This record gives sequence, C-alpha cells and structure tokens, in this order.
Amino acid sequence: MQSPQTGYDSAITVFSPDGRLFQVEYAREAVKRGTTALGIKATDGAVLLVDKRATTRLVEMGSIEKIFQIDEHIGAATSGLIADARALVDLARVLAQNNKVTYDEPIGIETLAKSLCDFLQSYTQSGGVRPFGTSLLIAGIEGDIVRLFETDPSGALLEYKATAIGLARPEIVDFLEKKYTDEIDIQKAVNLGLEALKTVTESSLNELTIEIGVIELSTRKFRKLSASEVKKFVSDIPKEKSVKGSKK
Repeated sequence: MQSPQTGYDSAITVFSPDGRLFQVEYAREAVKRGTTALGIKATDGAVLLVDKRATTRLVEMGSIEKIFQIDEHIGAATSGLIADARALVDLARVLAQNNKVTYDEPIGIETLAKSLCDFLQSYTQSGGVRPFGTSLLIAGIEGDIVRLFETDPSGALLEYKATAIGLARPEIVDFLEKKYTDEIDIQKAVNLGLEALKTVTESSLNELTIEIGVIELSTRKFRKLSASEVKKFVSDIPKEKSVKGSKK
C-alpha cells in the first residue's frame, strides 16, 4: 500500500491534497534533531547559547561552531544541518556588507532577517532544490532596541523575547515561559539560559560543550565569550539533577 504522501515528497516541493509541503516539514525535522540553541533578550542586550555536545570524545571541540558573528552588531545561533547554516551565515554577511557599502549604515536586524527568509522561501517553490534544513536565531542592536528573530525553513520569521530551536525546544520554551522576566539583564540571562540547558541534558555542562555569544547595548558589538568566561558562568549554575537528555 502506498503512503498517502507518495508523489508529494519528491525532489519537487508541491502541495499535498491537504495543503501540506512535506519537504518543508522534513526540513523542520532536521532542525528538531539539531543541537539545542536559545536566545534571550535582556534590558542591556541579548545572549545566544548553544549546547554543541559532540557524539565522541575524539572530536576537537573547538572545531564545532554553532554561533557566528554576522556584523559588528549582529550574531546568530544555528540548529540543524550546519553546512546549510554556514551557507546562510555567509549570505547574511554579504547582505550586511552590501548594506554598509550602499547606504553607509549598519543593516537593520529585521531587514536582514526578512531578506534571509525571502531567500529561504524561494527554496520552497522551485524545482531541483530543497529547503534549507536549518533555523537561525538572529540577535542584534537596532538603534537603541534589542531584537531577536527566529527563522524557519519555510521562510517564515517571528520576533521573540526569548526562544529556543533544536532538540528539546518545547522543554526549553516551557522553562523560559516560567522563568523569563522583562527586567532581566545580560548576566542573569546567561544564567537563565544555562539553567534551561541544564534541565534537558543528562551530563554536566562545561566550557567545551557550551558556546555563548552576547551583544551589549553599551558597546553595540557582538562577541563570543572566551572559554574562561563560559567556565565562570557554568560554575555558578545550581547543582540540580538534570531530567532529560539532549545530544547530537
């Protein structure tokens, strides 16, 4: 017996009779299987955190990169197919530089996110291509406003105060909904993010498995924290027993 989706999940993305795009749904599944990443807006900036846990101890952890700087005032965290993510990051960097050369001003966070999502959407309606199997969390400063966007393989985007992508997203979002407040600052946001990751991983967090990026309103510059800075934050996490595994 043939599957009801036969003919609608081939190399060409077409609508099924019930209005579904199976190729897009498969791309979302690739994101769901990716490592957990989360972003949190704060009163004085924004933070991005990724659990970049490896499947073997033989991997050099420094070679795993899940947080990228797009421009001086923009950073992005990824989940899903890292090769797809790198292609989007490269495109985002080109868009940011083109805007700087053309208009002599930094690109807007929403402008960049929408341009990327327009590109993503074009890959859902053309023959011979497939949707990108990755999502991005894009954080940055626009004027005096901190902004955080999430992209979807379909080309949709939403702006959040705090959110997560990848494995264990529902549990992380549920945790953030209970703990997040509009008055949180960057330091507390990092601690909150680490506590959220702690609830969904069965092994201890450390400076090798966690990647953190921050952007502060005071400097308007995005940077990734050094291993020593990450280690200090990790050491401050309450020693609570984890409840669920998260690994890829």
